Order: sequence, then structure tokens, then C-alpha cells
Amino acid sequence: MMKRVRTAAAAAALTLVGVVPLAAVATPAQAAEARVDNPYVGSKAYVNPDWSALAAAEPGGSAISNQPTFVWMDRIAAITGSSSAKGLRAHLDTALAQGANLVQIVIYDLPGRDCAALASNGELGATELGRYKTEYIDPIAAIMADSKYANLRIVNIIEPDSLPNIVTNAGGTAGSTDACATMKANGNYEAGVGYALHTLGALSNVYNYIDAAHHGWLGWDSNMPPAVTEFKKAATTSGATVNDVAGFIVNTANYSALTEPNFKVTDSVNGTTVRQSKWVDWNYYVDELSFAQALRTSLVASGFNSNIGMLIDTARNGWGGTARPTAPGALTSVDTYVNGGRVDRRIHAGNWCNQSGAGIGERPTTAPATGIDAYVWAKPPGESDGSSTAIANDQGKGFDRMCDPTYTGNGRNGNSLTGALPNSPLAGAWFSAQFQELLKNAYPALTTTPPPVDTTAPSAPTALTSPAKTSTSVSLSWTASTDNVGVASYDIYRGATLVGSTNGTTTTYTDSGLTASTAYSYTVKAKDAAGNVSAASSALSVTTSAGGTNDTTAPTAPTALTSPAKTSTSVSLSWTASTDNVGVTGYNVYRGATLVGSTTTATTYTDSGLTASTAYSYTVRAKDAAGNLSAASSALSVTTSGTSTGSGCTAVYTVSSDWGAGFNANVTVTNNGTSAINGWKVTWTYSGGQTITNLWNGTATQSGQAVTVTNAGYNGALGAGANTSFGFGASNSGSGNAVPTLTCTTS
Repeated sequence: MMKRVRTAAAAAALTLVGVVPLAAVATPAQAAEARVDNPYVGSKAYVNPDWSALAAAEPGGSAISNQPTFVWMDRIAAITGSSSAKGLRAHLDTALAQGANLVQIVIYDLPGRDCAALASNGELGATELGRYKTEYIDPIAAIMADSKYANLRIVNIIEPDSLPNIVTNAGGTAGSTDACATMKANGNYEAGVGYALHTLGALSNVYNYIDAAHHGWLGWDSNMPPAVTEFKKAATTSGATVNDVAGFIVNTANYSALTEPNFKVTDSVNGTTVRQSKWVDWNYYVDELSFAQALRTSLVASGFNSNIGMLIDTARNGWGGTARPTAPGALTSVDTYVNGGRVDRRIHAGNWCNQSGAGIGERPTTAPATGIDAYVWAKPPGESDGSSTAIANDQGKGFDRMCDPTYTGNGRNGNSLTGALPNSPLAGAWFSAQFQELLKNAYPALTTTPPPVDTTAPSAPTALTSPAKTSTSVSLSWTASTDNVGVASYDIYRGATLVGSTNGTTTTYTDSGLTASTAYSYTVKAKDAAGNVSAASSALSVTTSAGGTNDTTAPTAPTALTSPAKTSTSVSLSWTASTDNVGVTGYNVYRGATLVGSTTTATTYTDSGLTASTAYSYTVRAKDAAGNLSAASSALSVTTSGTSTGSGCTAVYTVSSDWGAGFNANVTVTNNGTSAINGWKVTWTYSGGQTITNLWNGTATQSGQAVTVTNAGYNGALGAGANTSFGFGASNSGSGNAVPTLTCTTS
């Protein structure tokens, strides 16, 4: 997460007044509750089991593994999830199962994301605002709008680093980049943030907090007022209003100290103010608490609601350990005074990647100070900020030299060493060395008892069998071992040779590359995390088949076939993987009875070249290497989005959410001519009982089933190839909601 430096009432508790931990238990409401000023008051926050398991597996990690952390929706695929990480709906369902009534989500996939930091670049290009709306925000909103989540308070951080980059890195400063200049010019950061605020803010149980960087980025008088102006602009763009903003968050994924106890910004040494020290560098703030409170005052003065609250990410800003100063530095000079006393021990306040010496900060806490809704853990401890060397990936994440411990810096960190830990993985990946660094330097210190040394080996695996074999492979299966702490892995032996290993939850293995009509002897041993190894299982002798394959078992049918996205000419499909006695080698996708495509082991497919406003039926079948084909999945019917007819412009209509009695929809208008237009009009006729109740980014009239929408004053002028969009909410008294045919004309 990119970080920058300078460029030119009483706290509430759950049931009592005072400071309380976020994890304190509250009784879940039985009916949808009224909106509250501070969603953290009276909350039991969700603990993400994906992160918690990783933390608990680390030595000493159990001290913090039960803490609530934010879940990052950092790409479109994160919405549906994967075999190794829950999707959004699964997180919300798990929160309900935990009895939680508050879930914390990071919305983070803007077009041209984080234009000044390669490590956190994203999947969407600078001009792909339409995809951000229809493939990212709309599906998230549709899931959050599910009535079964009405009792969950959903706290969203809206797009870390985006708006601050527009303020300080879009031209004329040492930290400026061409990418940020592009995003400032095209307005897609503001339009995207506004759309997210408006769309998600329409849900009464959703609380949006805009990211506001940190004191070492926006704390100077040359940066804070322009930032406040930029925040207000984005919060009133794309249909959003200040009412869609519950507050702001500072220090997201950063390391700035919560407070600096050993000096104040008003201190002087020998007549020289602390602000003149190299560390403070004329900043008006030296810590996050004072910055957050001052920023809140400025935001309210600019027109944001007076009840907005601030969040502070304290996951990694503890700066404890044996090197933590306990008193001010020497009075020799202002620099010795500040450097000797500051608890933030970074080489430079502009350093942001996997910082050496950092520690766990204050635990998540509700209403700890005036104007502060909560201390939260936005960046889960142990998740990397970026890789220390270039790593190929399909997530759009680049290699940023600020994550390289040998790099001597740039204008954003005063050309200093980065202070980054070595051997770091991609941003978001688990980084054990960072996690251990944070535990070691926690402040307040963690109170843990070292676990006893484990010397007990797991039991031997039992019931070793071979459920399938070919002329060149043998499949094995066994009954799991037990252990006093837990089985970490299994080792598989062919005779005395170790041929493979599995993790502690996998009790199957396929040994390949064998010779036909040959007998092989197998045993399996279990291991635990302490390295204790079990006795071997009973040996199993298996003779491979006599050439070819005798596999006649078909894979199971794919399940949970869904369509996460669609356009007027394409349908995207996703399904849950099949299983097979040997292994699934691919999937066939059918439109009706026609085979339209195949995948290898991927469980997604996009069918293109379709007709607008048309229903299509899809099924998927799995196949294995022997050619066995599974039964078909359950059929899924998908209707493509509508598109327009007309001259000079086109309009594409997409339903973003539908709950029977009403729905939300978006229409994208594109100038498909070769010259600029000054205005547009979109018309359509509904076939049922749909009635528009509110519309943004345009002016609507409806007479019976006929609808006409004309541009607003600010989005009628479109250059050749440019597009804009409007959205609306509608009621539906009919039994269907077919996508209408649109006509778009220009003026």
C-alpha cells in the first residue's frame, strides 16, 4: 500500500461509557435494526477464519488469531472466492454462523488502481470504469442487499490510496507519476468512488468509510485542505451524497504511530521547533490520532455530516519491543530530541512496505477517543505489502522497489533505504517473517505463554487402499492419523523411496510414471508441525494394469452453476469443481444441446457472440483422462443484457439487483460516432409493471410503460468513443422483469 510524505464527544461503549474491545459479545437482533451513528457500538465483529487459521498456525499466533480483521475484495474473482479463500457471500454466511453482527470489508479494485505503487496495481485498466461498476460494485451490492444479511452491519473501506494520489501524485511533485496524472484527467477515481458510495450506501445496514491516507501523506497545510476538497468532490459524484459517508479511515495498511508519547509538534529545542526536524519536516502532525481528529474537524466544516466518525488502522503501528524509547531524546538539537524519542522507528515516514521493527498495535477497540469510531485492523497482520523481487502473477500486481530492502529510495522517501524485510511474497500473500516481526514488537505487548514443546508423534495412518489404478499410475487413500496438536502432512513411500507428500487434511495421493503390469509396495507416514513422524502404515502392494487404462468411473457432475456477470453479447459462467477417482482433466460447456466451449481445470467460462435480451440455457459436464464424461450440471437460464438501436449512440441496460418487488439497473451510454456529441436521449418500453422511483445522472420521464431518459447537465457532452452511465431504482408490480430494447439518439 503506497504511502507518501509532504510535497511542496465522549467515547461510547457497548453498554457503558468507556473503551471496549470490538470482540465483546452483543446479542444479535431478531429484526433489521435502525441505522446507528457508530456501527461499532453494540457490535460483535466477525473473525475471518481464513486469516485466523494462518495466524493460529504461527508460533505465538494464537495470541491474536481471534481478533476481527477486514476482508479485502481486491479483484473481481474475490467476490465469488476460490478453493483457498472464501468469497463475499461465504464470509457473510460465516459471520451469521459466528453470531456476529458486524463484518468489515475493503472495497479495492478501481480502474488504474493505486497509480503510484506498482505492488498494489490492480486488474482494471485506467478506462474500465464500466467494468468496475457492473462486474465489481454491482455484484457486491447485490450480495450485501440479500435480506438474510439485514442484521449485519457491513463496514466498507472505500478504495485505499485512490483520492490521496489525486491530491499529491498527479503532477508537479517529486512523487508524481504519469499514471496518476491520467487518473486525475479522466476522473475515474472520483467517479468510481462516488458510484461505490452511492450504490453501497443505498443499503441501510452498510456503513462507508473513505480512505484518507495518513498524517505522513496529508498532514501538511499544502495537502490537507486540497484533500478535503477532493473527498467532498468524490462524495458528491455519480449520484453520491455526503449521506452515503459514515466516516473516514486513516493509516490503512500503514505503520504511522498512533501517538508519539515523548514529544509534541509544539515542542522546541534551543529555539528551534520540532516541526523543523528532519523527521517531522514541517508537518503539523506527528501521529495518527491527532491527525484523524483534526481531519474530522475540517471534513465537517466542509459540509460532511457532523456525526461522521474516524477509524484508525492499528494492526501494525505498535512499534514496541526492546528498542522502543521511553523518554525524549537528547536536547543537543531538535533532531536528536525527536529521533531519540520517537517510537515510529522507520528510516523515513515515506517507507510503507513490510517494515522492519514494526509491531502489532492497539487491539481493535470501540470508541477509544473523541471523534474516533474505532481502532481497527484493516490490513491483517501477516499479509505482505508487496514482493521484494519481481514475481510473475495474474493479479496485475507489479514489483515496486520500495519493497526491496537494498533500494536507496526516491523523492517520496527522501532517497533513503526502504527498511523493508527481505524475501517478501506478493501483496496480500502470507508472509511468516513479517508476522513474527509484528508479534515480537507488539505494543501494547502481547501476553502469551510459550506453548509446551511437542514431542508426541501422530498415530500411524490406517486402512491404506488403492481405489483406482492405470497402467502407469496408482491412486492411494487412507484413514487420517490423529495427533495431540494436529497432523501437518503425510509422506508417501514407494518401497523405501519418498515419492510425495500431502497436507494434513488430504488423505489421498496418486503416484504416476509407473510401469504396466508391475507390483509396487506403498506405506504412508504422518508428521506434525513439530516434526514428529509417525510409524509407517501397513504396507500395501498394488500391481499396475496391463497397458491402457481400466478407468471407467466418470467424474461427479459440476454443481452450483451461476452467472457472475453478463453483457448484451456475453454470459460469464462459474461452477463448483467436480471430483474424480483419478482426476478431472477438463469441462465441456453447453448452450442448450450445443457444445460451445471447453476448459482445462478452470471452473469459469465466458460465452460470447450472443444476442441482446435473449434467454440462454447452460449446462456443464466434467471429463477425465480416460474420456469418461460426467452427468450434466443443473441447467442455468441467463438472459443477456439489453442493448440499443438508434443513430450516433448506443445504450446497454443491465439489472444489477432484483428482489421481486423492485430492482436496481444501470444503463451505459456510448458515443459510437466519429465526432463529439452534446447530448443524448435513451428511450424504452417496459413489458410489465416496472415503475422508476429514483434515477441518478440523468432526467427521467415515464408515461405508462414508456420511459425517456435525457442527460444531466454535466454528462451530455461525450467525445467520440466516450461513455457515461446513469442508474435507477424501480418498483415492479408485475410477475417478470424482462430486459427492454433501448433506443439511443444524440443531439
